[in-house]
Amino acid sequence: MSVDTNTVKKIASLARIATTDDEAARLAPELGNILGWIEQLGEVDTTGVEPMTAVIPHTHRLRDDVVDADPLTGGGTREELMANAPDAEHGFFTVPKVIE
Repeated sequence: MSVDTNTVKKIASLARIATTDDEAARLAPELGNILGWIEQLGEVDTTGVEPMTAVIPHTHRLRDDVVDADPLTGGGTREELMANAPDAEHGFFTVPKVIE
């Protein structure tokens, strides 16, 4: 696909990039080459190739979802936790209303 200077100016305008006529003339063949590479990628046979999100496989390391009953490490019952709250209502922390 060939890209002319008018196309470069239109793309630059849409992207809100200021370009001169000399810059547009210099960028036109470069953008044409990039579009040529993209067309080449479209010709590659990718049947049987699984899509991937990264070049190296990775898995999320998740911890077991268990209830920690030790109040020193963050667990415990709601009543034990709310006993330390300066102000609680209906089992939730109560905070002052802030309106700016």
